[in-house]
Amino acid sequence: MEYTDANQPPEEIAADTHKENQRDDKLLARQVARYLIQNPQFFEERMELLETIKLPRDNGKTVSLMTHQTNLLRERNIEMRQRLDQLLHNARDNDQLFFNSRRLILSLLEAENIGEVTEVLYSSFSADFNVEFTSLTLFEPIPVSRQSLGKVHTSTFADAETAIGGIIRNGRPICGVLRLREKEFLFAEDAEHIASAAVVPLANQVGALAVGSPDPQYYRSSLGTLFLSYIAEVLERLLPKLLDK
Repeated sequence: MEYTDANQPPEEIAADTHKENQRDDKLLARQVARYLIQNPQFFEERMELLETIKLPRDNGKTVSLMTHQTNLLRERNIEMRQRLDQLLHNARDNDQLFFNSRRLILSLLEAENIGEVTEVLYSSFSADFNVEFTSLTLFEPIPVSRQSLGKVHTSTFADAETAIGGIIRNGRPICGVLRLREKEFLFAEDAEHIASAAVVPLANQVGALAVGSPDPQYYRSSLGTLFLSYIAEVLERLLPKLLDK
């Protein structure tokens, strides 16, 4: 305990006393906390004390520790149910994605020419994967008649380098907002409707596969391109065989 000067003003004495009480309270709090940590079974035979412990809430009111624990468990249960629902939802989506992907790939493998490939590809992307704009571009020379190409766009490799050279040289799928020249090259008359896109260059300078959306946020740079890359790999192996027929 501190001794005070008899001539010390009352307000200073009160302030010193308040500080001393605060120190005592902190010391006592540490002692209580240490004791409870060392004796976790303390409340097992004193369950009635749990109802007397009050905890503050955001609204300024207090609740008992038991009520707080019950509310906390309820909130955690709700959170866990929401996570489980999300996992089940994702699992159903993945099952549907696998089913649609399998059906698309089998249909592509059954195609007898490039026209059938594009018909299957564009139709599946639109109906099964909600893709609004699809574009398959092949680089010349192409040893088949233009009539058999269906909806395929064609271009010389030199023109492709001028328009989408950065995408080709990158060699990896890209997502985001395209430059006007890139959109016009890949989507032709649909270019004005494209606000964001995902593009995959096909290996060995075969061409490029692109999908687009009028929503500028739909194909973001963070969007996964695993599925599109997977389909592109199938096309990389399929198209050269059909072009050689």
